[in-house]
Amino acid sequence: MTKDLIIVESPAKVRTIKKFLGKGYTVEASVGHVRDLPSNSLGVDEENGFQPEYRTVPGKEKVVKRLRDAAAGAERVYLAPDPDREGEAIAWHVAELIQDVNDNFNRIQFNEITSRAVKAALEAPRQLDRNLFDSQQARRVLDRLVGYKLSPLLWKKVKRGISAGRVQSVALRLIVERERERENFVAQEYWLFKAKLEGKHPPPFEAELWRVDGKKPRIGDSDTAEKLHAEVAANPFLVEDIQEKERKKHPGPPFITSTLQQEASNKLGFSAKKTMTVAQQLYEGVELGDRGTTALITYMRTDSVRVSSQALQMARDWIQKRMGDKYLPQKPRQFKSKGNVQDAHEAIRPVDPGLSPDEVKSFLGRDQQRLYRLIWQRFIASQMSPATYWDTVVLVQAGRTKWRCRGQRLIFPGFLEVYSPEESLKEVRLPELGTGEELTVHNIEKEQKFTQPPARYSEASLVKTLEKKGIGRPSTYAQIISTLQDRDYVRTEKKQFVPTELGKVVSDLLVGHFTTLMDVGFTASMEDSLDRIAEGELDWVGVLNDFSKDFDPALESAQENMAQVKTGLDSGLTCEQCGRRMVIKFGKHGEFLACEGYPECQNSSNFTRDEQGNIQPVEEAPPEEMGSCPRCGKTLVLKKSRTGSRFIACTGYPDCRYTSPLGTGVACPVEGCSGELVEKSSKRGKVFYSCNQYPDCTYALWNPPVNEECPKCGHPLLEAKSTKSRGEHLACPLKGCSYRRSRDTEEGSG
Repeated sequence: MTKDLIIVESPAKVRTIKKFLGKGYTVEASVGHVRDLPSNSLGVDEENGFQPEYRTVPGKEKVVKRLRDAAAGAERVYLAPDPDREGEAIAWHVAELIQDVNDNFNRIQFNEITSRAVKAALEAPRQLDRNLFDSQQARRVLDRLVGYKLSPLLWKKVKRGISAGRVQSVALRLIVERERERENFVAQEYWLFKAKLEGKHPPPFEAELWRVDGKKPRIGDSDTAEKLHAEVAANPFLVEDIQEKERKKHPGPPFITSTLQQEASNKLGFSAKKTMTVAQQLYEGVELGDRGTTALITYMRTDSVRVSSQALQMARDWIQKRMGDKYLPQKPRQFKSKGNVQDAHEAIRPVDPGLSPDEVKSFLGRDQQRLYRLIWQRFIASQMSPATYWDTVVLVQAGRTKWRCRGQRLIFPGFLEVYSPEESLKEVRLPELGTGEELTVHNIEKEQKFTQPPARYSEASLVKTLEKKGIGRPSTYAQIISTLQDRDYVRTEKKQFVPTELGKVVSDLLVGHFTTLMDVGFTASMEDSLDRIAEGELDWVGVLNDFSKDFDPALESAQENMAQVKTGLDSGLTCEQCGRRMVIKFGKHGEFLACEGYPECQNSSNFTRDEQGNIQPVEEAPPEEMGSCPRCGKTLVLKKSRTGSRFIACTGYPDCRYTSPLGTGVACPVEGCSGELVEKSSKRGKVFYSCNQYPDCTYALWNPPVNEECPKCGHPLLEAKSTKSRGEHLACPLKGCSYRRSRDTEEGSG
C-alpha cells in the first residue's frame, strides 16, 4: 500500500508524530531550510525585480535526495513545517524541489504536536500561501541587501569580520544611545522624609512626605532639608483623611514569545536564545516514560494571546477540581491581542493543562522543568479568579506638610495561589485610626538621595522595548541579541548590555550615513509593510524598490565619505613612552589602547571608561615568567586575553609571535586522544577548558578539570565547581554519575 508522506522541520517532531499516526503515513524531516541564498555572492538580481538565486543549502544534498525519494513513492505529500512565515518558506522550497517527482502536495499546519491537532490538520489541507511566502522572501532579500552591502563597507572602514544588519543595527543604536544618556546624565540632589508614627492602637507605621504647600516636595539641598525637618518636628501630626476600598488584581494573559522571553529572563535568568531553545524542546516532544514522546507546549513563536475553547475548558476543569469553585470565574477569561497581530495560532500554553509540572518533573532536565512550570503556571493563572486586596490610604497633616501611608491587605489570593507576577506587592497592615486623631511621633528621618541615570538594557527590557517600538519580530529577538554579542558590539555587566567601543563606532558611522535605515520609526514601518505583503495588500518587489531608492545612494555616499577608523580612534591620551597619541584599536579579542607610533613604539594597554565615559588605562601586573621560548629562546610570560582566558606568549613579540594556551596538566579523557585540557575563553568572555587537539577532538568543560579519577564510575577526571547551595566542591562531569564531594574531604556522595 502506498503511504502518504508528511514533511516536518525537525527530526524530533518525526518521533513525536510517528507515535500517534497509523501505518499509512511516512514522516520525514527537512531539518530546517533546504534552500537559501548563496553564501559567497549577493544572490539577488536587482535589475530583474530582485529575483533571488536560491540554492540547496550546503550539506543538505542527502536530505533533499531523501525527501525526493520519499515523495516519489508517496501518494500524497503533506508539507508541515512550523506555522509561520519561515515555515511557509520551507514548505514552498521543499515543494519546488519535489514537484517534478510528485506534484500532489498540500500545506498543513498545527499549533501543537498532538494526535488531535495533527489529524485535524490532515483533514483540512490547503494550498501554499504565496503572499505569506512573499513576505518571508521580501524579508530575506531585504536583509541580504543590507548585510551583504554594508558588511564589506565596515570591513574596509573599521575592522574585518564584523557585520551590519537591518534590525540588529537599530537594536545596537538603542543600546548605544542609552549608554550616552548615562554618560551625559547629571545627578540631582534630593531629600526624602519619613516619619515613624503611632496612634492609639498598635502597631506603629511609617508615612512618607507627600506634599509641601499642596505641591510635590522639591528639597534639593541640606539647608532646606534641615529647616523643613525643624519645622515639621514642631507641629502635631494629625490624621486628616482615611480612604479604604476593595481592589481586584486580575491575572495577565498567557505568554506570547516576547513576554515569555522577558519573564524567563527576570525569573529564571534565561537568555532569549536559551528560552527559545528549551521551549523548542518542550514543543517538539520529550520522553515521558509510559507516555512515550509527548509534546508539552504549543508553538512558541506567536504574538497572539488567543486560546482555543477546548484548552480553556481543560484549564477550568483543572482549577475547579484542584482549587475549588471560588478560584474559578463564572466565564472563561478572554484576552485581546495588541497591535497588528498574526493570529494564525494560539498563545504559548501547555498542550494538556491537566499535566502539572510536578507530574512530569522526573522526566525533564532542570531547564525544561523550570520553563514548563513557568508556562503552565502563567496559563492556569490566566483563567483563575482575581486576587482581592483591601487598600487603605492614610493622609496625615503636620503644619503645611502632608504625609501619606499606604496599606495593603490580601483578602483572597485568587490566581496568586498559582502564579505570582514580579510586581506583586507585599502586605502592609495599618492600625485602626480615626480622622482628627493626633499621632505620636517616634522619629522623623531625612535621607539625602541623588537621581539615577536611566538603567542599561537587560535582555528582558531590550526585548520589551523592541516589541513596543515595533522593531523586528519576537521570533527574531534571540538571534538579534546573539549577533550583537557574537560581533563584540556589546558585552554584559551585571546582566545588562554595555556597548563596546567597536559597537559605538559602528553605530555612530551607520547613524551618520544611513539616516533612514537606522531610524526606529522606519524599521517599524518596514515590519508593517512585511505584514501587509503577507495579507496581500502590498507587492513585495515594490516595497524593495522603495527601500533601494534611499539605501543605494546612501551606500554610494558612504563609500566615499565614511571615516576610516582602522588606524585607530583618538583616545585623548598621550603615550608616556614616546609622547605620540594613544589610539583605540580593535583587535581579535576586543578594543585596546596602542601608540600610533607602532611598530617603532609598542606601548599598549587595556582600558575602561568611568561613569562619564572618560578613558581610564588599566595598569597591568608584572607578567609571570613561564620558561624559554622554543622558537627564539627569549622569556615566555603568562598573559591574559581580552576575553578572559590566560595564555603563554613570547616577550620577543612582534619579531617572535609564539603563543600557546595555558595547560591544566590534565589529560583529555576521550579514549584514544593524546591531548591535554587547556584554558580557553568564548567570545562572550566565559572561560572554559578544552582539548588542545581541537578540531580533531572537541571535548570541553566549563569548570576547571581536576586530575583525579571518579571513585564511583571510574571517569578519568573530576571538575571543580562552585554553587550557592554546595559551595566549593568536586563533581564528576560524566552525565548520569552523581558523584560529588566537598573540596576539603576525602569521601564523596553518590
